[in-house]
Amino acid sequence: MINNILKNSFYQKIKGFKSYIVLIFLLIFSIIIVSIYDRFKSDQIKNLENIFQNIYLQKTIKSISSSLEPRFEKINYSINAGETFEGILNELKLGQNQINRVLNFISKKKIKLNLYANQKITFEIDNLNTKKIINITIPINKKKDLIISYNNEENSYYSLELNKELTLNRIYKENFIKNSLYKSAVDKKIDPNIIVQFAQIYGFEVDFQRDIRKNDSFQIVYEEFKNDENKTVDFGNILYANLILQGKSLELYYFKSEKDKISDHFESNGQSIKKTLMKTPINGARLSSGYGNRKHPILGYTKLHTGTDFAAPTGTPIMASGSGKILKAGWCGGGGNCVKIRHNSTYSTVYAHMSKFARGIKKGVRVTQGQIIGYVGSTGMSTGPHLHYEVIKNGKKINSQTLKLPSGKKLKGQNREDFELAKIKINVLKSELINKQN
Repeated sequence: MINNILKNSFYQKIKGFKSYIVLIFLLIFSIIIVSIYDRFKSDQIKNLENIFQNIYLQKTIKSISSSLEPRFEKINYSINAGETFEGILNELKLGQNQINRVLNFISKKKIKLNLYANQKITFEIDNLNTKKIINITIPINKKKDLIISYNNEENSYYSLELNKELTLNRIYKENFIKNSLYKSAVDKKIDPNIIVQFAQIYGFEVDFQRDIRKNDSFQIVYEEFKNDENKTVDFGNILYANLILQGKSLELYYFKSEKDKISDHFESNGQSIKKTLMKTPINGARLSSGYGNRKHPILGYTKLHTGTDFAAPTGTPIMASGSGKILKAGWCGGGGNCVKIRHNSTYSTVYAHMSKFARGIKKGVRVTQGQIIGYVGSTGMSTGPHLHYEVIKNGKKINSQTLKLPSGKKLKGQNREDFELAKIKINVLKSELINKQN
């Protein structure tokens, strides 16, 4: 009787802990299963590692992957001097049908390709089945690209000109001139293109070799364009320039009128800085021989030197001192390679001893004031690299350095009012840029 009572009591207690006992059993079972799985998984991983470390398998995978060619391929091609577009397409190892198709499209649409050395062209190619060009990007200039693309649905090519996304910044710089304008500008990290533009603007009024003195100074506000990589790719106009020579300021403001086709720099009173001819057609040169009688360095006897010589390193750009038509671009005997320009019925100019002519310079071509026409050299009867520059007035050679030329146009009426407003805006912009630096 007592035994039965004890048994019932024991069963009742076990029954009360039944859920806990089941939970413990499941926990132990789970631990055992996980332990077995981990061991199995570890063995599997080791087996896989041994397979992948197999040198024969590695060689096989490498051989297969190296033989595979991606479907889409981008090629950045740098043009060599003298290369043609057809030659470039042949370099890409395209089929002749594909080459002919692209060339026929360019010919049919009368697309002009201005190719030059070191120009970068981007080709996008589809390698599925046979190689096919799906996109060509050709830079037209720093602000615009020519795009030739393939339309898969229409099975044909089309072209468009695409403006690059550029950010316009306006920059203010100033400095004292210690040695030369060029060095003082470079010290302030001003790009050489802006320095040349600055010198061209003042070239009508200032002789940078003789008029600049130590501790003269300059101020400049100019436009700079940056791409999406924050790299400077181009420059715009010089909006404001001030050259302070021996305490005297010569301020210039940029003014543009679409209606009257004006795009020039003007003094504060609305007077254009431009004259018929620039005072010097070359920047950074030293006046080595003036107009007048002198002993010829090669012939050895005294004769009239009918021009002005500017000593400069070989390759220094030479500018047209005024707009006009080229009468000659070729060999001039003792003058070596020379260019002669007729500016109007009164004035002509001659540029001699050039090392070479600029691209496109030949007889009959019209040039604009400040345009580069050639480069300093020592061709012909010359003892060293320099530019021999002559000004001819009514058929007679005269001294270019003492020549008094009429001033350019002066703004009047509505243009003058618009200029005054533009001048105020530029002065406000200059003040804001100066404040940002302080």
